[in-house]
Amino acid sequence: MLVENVEWQIRHQPHNAMIALFRRKTRVVASLILVLILYLLVGLIPEHRDTLFGFTYVRSGYDWSKQKLAYPVSEYTPLPTGVPRSLPKVQYAFTTDTSPKGVAREEVLSSRRAEVKSAFMKSWTSYKNVGFGYDELMPVSGKGRDAPGFGGWGATLVDSLSTLWIMGLKDEFYEAAAAAVTIDWSETRDSSCNFFETTIRHLGGLLGAYDLSLETALLEKAIELGDMLYMAYDTPTHMPPFWLDFDDAKHGRQVAGYHDPSASVTSSSLEFTRLSQLTGNNKYYDAINRVTLVLDEWQNKTTLPGMWPTFFDFAQMQLDGDSSFTLGALADSLYEYLPKTYAILGGLEPIYEKLYRGSMDTVTKNLLFRPMTPNKDDILFSGNVYVSPDTGPHLTAEGQHLACFVGGMFGLGGKLFNIPEHVQIGEKITRGCVWGYDAMPTGIMPEIFNLFTCESLEPCEWDEDQWQDEGNTQLPRGFRNARDSRYLLRPEAVESVFLMYRMTGNPEYQEMAWRMFQAIRNATETDLAFSSIQSVRDVPTDKTDSMESFWLAETLRYLYLTFSSPDLVNLDEYVLNTEAHPLKRPR
Repeated sequence: MLVENVEWQIRHQPHNAMIALFRRKTRVVASLILVLILYLLVGLIPEHRDTLFGFTYVRSGYDWSKQKLAYPVSEYTPLPTGVPRSLPKVQYAFTTDTSPKGVAREEVLSSRRAEVKSAFMKSWTSYKNVGFGYDELMPVSGKGRDAPGFGGWGATLVDSLSTLWIMGLKDEFYEAAAAAVTIDWSETRDSSCNFFETTIRHLGGLLGAYDLSLETALLEKAIELGDMLYMAYDTPTHMPPFWLDFDDAKHGRQVAGYHDPSASVTSSSLEFTRLSQLTGNNKYYDAINRVTLVLDEWQNKTTLPGMWPTFFDFAQMQLDGDSSFTLGALADSLYEYLPKTYAILGGLEPIYEKLYRGSMDTVTKNLLFRPMTPNKDDILFSGNVYVSPDTGPHLTAEGQHLACFVGGMFGLGGKLFNIPEHVQIGEKITRGCVWGYDAMPTGIMPEIFNLFTCESLEPCEWDEDQWQDEGNTQLPRGFRNARDSRYLLRPEAVESVFLMYRMTGNPEYQEMAWRMFQAIRNATETDLAFSSIQSVRDVPTDKTDSMESFWLAETLRYLYLTFSSPDLVNLDEYVLNTEAHPLKRPR
């Protein structure tokens, strides 16, 4: 029947039939040409580019999972087994207020979320315009730049993934994720990378984005990076160095450092544990467990028993004589990760509770101080201690913006380990940082400063004469000096405010966060985004053309979450790594 119809068309409509036949032949030729072009194009595309889980995926040019180890491990310590313990609730039991007052309050919070989101989008759009390949945007000049030791792997791109998801920016998230899964870890102008920063920003960023979105391509890219970072532990002592040197790692020449910051070589437990949980490969957990065992062995052998010194000698596996102790720069996340790793392991490894309790007992007795203020404010700060062989521990009443995370850490430890006084300490430290913000002309606390102290943690009388004689009277009363008056867009103060709000349910913390956001926006906003400033003492401010990735990954994320529903990144469901990336807790 079909043949007859065609013959009838040819006899009765010869012109149309010829045209149809010509068109068919043309389509066949065009199809053959297209196939040939595609064949040639596939031959030109590198073999490590393919389609994976709906993404155009670029596999790294060097497969670190196949790298022969110079110091192989005969047997991996497995993840703790068993049903995760029913841990105490971290998050306050919030309820929905449907009264007119509650509805009005939600309208206020919705407006605040929108303003934080607007600040994020302004920053993100300007960063995207300079190119996803750069680590950072320069928010004054509008240029892109790569940060030393970050490999040129788009630190801001990867660090921002979780924020995009949390803020509901799904189109932007998938655009960024599509770019992130094309990162080739073997393509870098650097000969080494900062092991700690790459772990918390890139590996943490990919794992957090996966735990939120369940996009498997992100996990695959995290595994590639995890295999590279695992090589940091291929040293004679199985301890990591500060720098992961790629050539040394390939040729078995890598050694741990003789004088490395303690935080940088001990703060991978969250990311590596989560990687083992997701992959079933115990090698990552085994690596960090070895470090934890060293912390346990050394904890009570230091010159300030209970704490660890600021610097470690992991090359010779000995305490190198350093007698300085701090919760601030260079040591911070060592302590932060103790309760967090306990939580992500479901409470199945008790060593982390032991290390937390021992270290915080020492901190409470030696590092915490109450500043002398005119109003006898009920606040605390964490200082630095140097232990002299002759006179013993000496406290320096130095405050650091970096150390403002301590309030949230005490709160989390207090909740997880049922230590109510730690939650109270956490509140006082958090309020101390907010006091430091409110005191300055810009409404922002300095990077590093010194204070006058009370003799104990109890209130004391204000001494005007001492402040006049010993202090910088150009500063607010209570400050001895501000030896580094910069603000670098840091998140630590708003981090603790967010955590204390979620743990106590006290809406006062939302008001603190709003004041802080307004002050930060007023002092740091540029035409393109937001910039670090030279001094929190000067109005108007001097912008320094720097916007590190944690502005988008942490500062704005914590602020947004403070004004959001408590169910968004519930603290009983997630642990936030030190870069605020949410990692799933086992249930």
